[in-house]
Amino acid sequence: MKVLGIDTSTSCGAVGLIDDGEVLSDYFLNIPVTHSERLLGAIEFVLREARCSLGDVDGWAISLGPGSFTGLRIGVSTVKGLAFATGKPVAGVATLDVLASQVSPTSYLICPILDARKKEVYTAFYRYGEGDFLGRQSDYQALRPEDLVKKIKEQTIFLGDGVRTYRDFLLHSLPSLATFPAAPLHVPHGSMVAKLGFELLKKGEHLNVSTFSPIYIRPSEAEMKWQETHSD
Repeated sequence: MKVLGIDTSTSCGAVGLIDDGEVLSDYFLNIPVTHSERLLGAIEFVLREARCSLGDVDGWAISLGPGSFTGLRIGVSTVKGLAFATGKPVAGVATLDVLASQVSPTSYLICPILDARKKEVYTAFYRYGEGDFLGRQSDYQALRPEDLVKKIKEQTIFLGDGVRTYRDFLLHSLPSLATFPAAPLHVPHGSMVAKLGFELLKKGEHLNVSTFSPIYIRPSEAEMKWQETHSD
């Protein structure tokens, strides 16, 4: 089964193609160009280099967030268009799940963090259990870094674009507990989106293409302003 995975939740766009769990292609572009300008071209490039056509893709996988509101909407609308055009199913995965899954089995706690702006991070906690099964230990949440570090009582691996903003703070607050992997693991890989999506599609778990939406966790700036003006 060929599955193409898409991530637009961060500034680094990613597209990956797998075939029965084997990576055929992985694409990143971490430059200041909007996802709307590059995503379709990236998908076309990945398929062309893998000698595949749209018709060869058996399923689509999309990173649903949390992350950039605009980026998520672009990714979701694009994969909906591809699904309607091809009639192939779509699986949705959380961006934090993708990041955590990129860490090899370890006894450490895993804590992906995405910069949520407003001096907060999107985060959740993960741990490997028996059989190297990765399980999520908390809800997806938006927290101030000051509140996040209060929850850390053990060796913890931090990864994600939030590390770029808060690495020094984490090292200062958790000098003996904070660990950081290599730079490539701090961005979601399109191939990992595809892998997690492949596992869902194998089990028959796919989204309703007409109705699915991103994982936002908190309301957008526009929604908060609307709530403020209509609260009286």
